[in-house]
Amino acid sequence: MKQLVFKSLKYISLLTWLCIICLPIVTLFLGSFMTHEEFSKASSLTFPTSFFYLENYRIAWQEGQMLRGFLLTFVLLICGVFGSVLVGSMVAYILARFNFKFKKVLVLLYFIVSMVPMTVSQVSTFKIVSNLGLYNTIWAPILLYVGADVMMIYIYLQGLEKIPTELDKVAILEGASYFQVYRQIILPLLRPATGTVIMLKVISIYNDFYLPYLYMPSQNLNTIATTLYRFVGPNQTRWEVICACIIISMVPMILLYLVLQKKIYEGLMSGSVKG
Repeated sequence: MKQLVFKSLKYISLLTWLCIICLPIVTLFLGSFMTHEEFSKASSLTFPTSFFYLENYRIAWQEGQMLRGFLLTFVLLICGVFGSVLVGSMVAYILARFNFKFKKVLVLLYFIVSMVPMTVSQVSTFKIVSNLGLYNTIWAPILLYVGADVMMIYIYLQGLEKIPTELDKVAILEGASYFQVYRQIILPLLRPATGTVIMLKVISIYNDFYLPYLYMPSQNLNTIATTLYRFVGPNQTRWEVICACIIISMVPMILLYLVLQKKIYEGLMSGSVKG
C-alpha cells in the first residue's frame, strides 16, 4: 500500500511538472492559428477556429524576414562557439599549466568579473564597442560572446585538473612545442568540457535578445530573437504573429536535439561521472 501511494505521488508530481512546462508552449501553438480578434478574446487553452489558418506563419516568415534572421543567428553561433572554445581552452591551459607573477590575482579578477551582471557594466561596454567602431555591426555581439564570458574558462580549468601534467612533460621531452601539446594532447582530452561549452553557448546565443537588440538595431541585422520585436508596435502588438514566430524559431533547436540527443546525453553523463 505504501509503495502504491509513493508511486502515485511520483507520477502525479511528474505529470504536474510536465503540465507546467508544456502549458506556455501549448498556448503559443494554439495562438499561432488564431486571428487577431480570436486571440484577443481567447484564454490560454482556447482552441482556434481552424488549424489551417496559416496566415500568421506567412506574415512571420515574410514580414519578419526570418530566413535572414536564421542565417545571421547561424553566423553568430559559429563565430561565438568557435571563439569561445578557442579562447576558453587556451586561457585555461595557460592558467593551469604555467606559473607566472600575479597569476592568482588574474584568476581572482576573472572570478570578480564573472560575478558582475552584464547589465551593470553595460554603459562602459557600450562606450568601448562604440569607440571601436563596432556599433551596429555583427562584430559587436561576436566580440562580447567570445570575450565577455569567463564561465567557459572555469569549465576548462575543471577539465584540465583531470589531465595529468606528466603527459605534457613527456611530449615536451620528445620535442613537442607548447602549442603542439595544447593542440594534440590537451584539446582532444578536453572533449567533455568542450561539449559542455558548445551546448551552453549554442543555447545562450540562439535565445539571446539583449545583445543583438542593443548593439545591432538595424532592420537588416535582425536575429531570430529580435525578429519578434518587429511585431511590437506603439499602438498594437500582434501577439498571434509573435506566437507563430516563436513556434518557427523552436524548430531548428528541436531538430538539433533530436539529431544530437545521444551525444548530448553521453556528454552530460561523461562530465558527471568524471566530476
